[in-house]
Amino acid sequence: MICGACSTESAKDQLNNNAWENIDFRNWSHYLGDPARTHFSTLNQIDSGNVHRLKLKWTYKSGGLSDDRSTQIQTNPLIASDILYGVNAVNSLFAVKAATGEPLWTFIPTNTDQTGLGLSRGLMHWQGQGEQKSRLLFTSGFYLFAVDAETGVLIKEFGQEGRIDLRKNLGRDPKKIPIVVTTPGVIYKDRYIIGCRTSESPGAAPGHIRSYNLVSGELEWIFHTIPQPGEYGYDTWPAQAYKTTGGANNWAGMALDEERGIVYVPTGSAAFDWYGGDRVGDNLFANSLIALNAENGERLWHFQMVHHDVWDRDLPAPPNLLEIERDGKLIPAVAQITKSGHVFLFNRIDGKPLFPIEEKPFPVTTLEGDTTSPTQPLPLKPKPFARQILLEEDLYAPDEPAFVDDFIDKDQNIEPPTVMEKFRDITSNGQFIPIDTKGVILYPGADGGAEWGGAAVDPRTGIMYVNSNEMAWIVRMAEVGGDEGEDSSWGQQLSQVHCARCHGGQLEGLGIIPELKNVKDRLSVEEISNIILNGKGTMVGLPNLSEDEIKGIAQFLHGIEEEGDHRTDRALDMPYAMVGFGRFKDSRGFPVMKPPWGTLNAIDLNTGDYLWTIPLGHEESLKDPLFPVSGTENYGGPVITAGGVLFIAATKDEKFRAFNMVNGELLWETDLPAGGYATPASYKVDGKQYIVIACGGGKMGTPSGDRYLAFTLE
Repeated sequence: MICGACSTESAKDQLNNNAWENIDFRNWSHYLGDPARTHFSTLNQIDSGNVHRLKLKWTYKSGGLSDDRSTQIQTNPLIASDILYGVNAVNSLFAVKAATGEPLWTFIPTNTDQTGLGLSRGLMHWQGQGEQKSRLLFTSGFYLFAVDAETGVLIKEFGQEGRIDLRKNLGRDPKKIPIVVTTPGVIYKDRYIIGCRTSESPGAAPGHIRSYNLVSGELEWIFHTIPQPGEYGYDTWPAQAYKTTGGANNWAGMALDEERGIVYVPTGSAAFDWYGGDRVGDNLFANSLIALNAENGERLWHFQMVHHDVWDRDLPAPPNLLEIERDGKLIPAVAQITKSGHVFLFNRIDGKPLFPIEEKPFPVTTLEGDTTSPTQPLPLKPKPFARQILLEEDLYAPDEPAFVDDFIDKDQNIEPPTVMEKFRDITSNGQFIPIDTKGVILYPGADGGAEWGGAAVDPRTGIMYVNSNEMAWIVRMAEVGGDEGEDSSWGQQLSQVHCARCHGGQLEGLGIIPELKNVKDRLSVEEISNIILNGKGTMVGLPNLSEDEIKGIAQFLHGIEEEGDHRTDRALDMPYAMVGFGRFKDSRGFPVMKPPWGTLNAIDLNTGDYLWTIPLGHEESLKDPLFPVSGTENYGGPVITAGGVLFIAATKDEKFRAFNMVNGELLWETDLPAGGYATPASYKVDGKQYIVIACGGGKMGTPSGDRYLAFTLE
């Protein structure tokens, strides 16, 4: 085993001598620390022996909180030349002195033609070449901006007056394309390679990967994630799918092997993400890890983790690049975590699996018009870092009344079933059980397993550190227009197809996503129509819908039934919509399975063995001596350091913690002013090492915030 008892020091010495020669680890000048997305810092001033002495050094109030405080900040900040760059809750870019938090400048993006801006998980910094100015590559909504890193002013020679409209060059009418960009891409030489976030309903944009010149902003190459005629993978879709189908997008970020010029791109599911009758086939390159030549976008190799996804199993985070040891030799590897709680490990040059992968048989869908794959690939090692099947004996309080977010029975007058009764009324058979009209347990749920915070890997040892959610969700489909085919309005059908995915099967809202049942008391038909068209906050607009479709949804939500609106034909020829979608809890708000409800794991990727697993976070209202630390849902990833300390916030209890990387021992924790649902960063200024975290809150029912906090040794 490598950790603490290396038996082949020569190989590790070789790695330690050349792993970071081209990267300035004094600062955190790359998203997630470096192009390999290791989340690793070589700083060691803060270590396992003194981390308990950490104190708050400065706080920066970044602004952007809305009146209803329903905002988030998920940004992993950058630190370059002793300046910290971050993004606030309304996507304004700012610069402060990294040592003090003293403001330097703010850039407010001008998105006059769009109100749905998404959010920002990070940005990229380019030093420039020759006389070119150092610049920040920053996205807000569907625009990519180039901002002078010193002054916060747009670099006008880039694109059109300093920005690029990313709706263009996707092969469809730009004004009808619903996209935003939440996660930065990678910088290779003088080009910026980037993906996008699409909607997940019918009519979504395609998720093609593009490369832009960093000086001029000109498009240099494009890789079609939905292949066109003559391209590899075209036969895994219906013939015209490249013209109409969307998704298969990279919303989670990428990793770059700078030396070899290879960019590693994980993709999400095709849209619509819960029913694939219009996209029968395996759907390459959705749900795939794709290795592309960074010079020209040529595919080098790929691996598809889910064939014909109808479970929304997007690859949720950038892959990690590392070297692992086999038989005393170092192998360049790429590790990809998944929402289902698996780690896929490949040789990053040729794509060969480094642990066996089995194509395992699964049932096919029973939904009319769709055909799912008879097999799905699962790695035999490492074992999953999230539980894979919910059984009766796993239920925590089976006699408690059941409560399912976004899954409310139509008859509100009946006595709610118990957790056990609800469990026995639906299907719980583990991974890749097709969703049906009765209800299926998705476990781990739609938010993982792993999520967008990603995993950390120690390039010295080959050990991965990954946090995980342990939450069962219930998902149920229904025929558009009603389970029994009852008559329903066109607007109601459209809302089932386009709105229920986020706002719930009964439009009752989920977390900070507002309910729509009573939206007529807050907004006019015209205001609702404008939000559907242009989006609002983190909601992506739906400009792909026709004027009549937008009007139909808005009038249905307002309780207006115009003559001719009550149709029996199915909206968009989509036979099924998702009407149940949410976390399976009891009436006290606790997950139905026994704790832990969130974990932190250390996995030796050299061997595939676990070194330790601990609960992450605590549900403070739980008073059960059997579970003194319950774990909680968590969003945002870890940072690991050469000082042997892992830092992570992420948890529902709104704390920031430090753990011993060797054994998982809790070394330090502090309360935050709002949940730290972001990945922290570590940097060094004036001889002091700092740890900074964005405290945006807003998830899991917790309050929103707008502060960045930086800690250092007293």
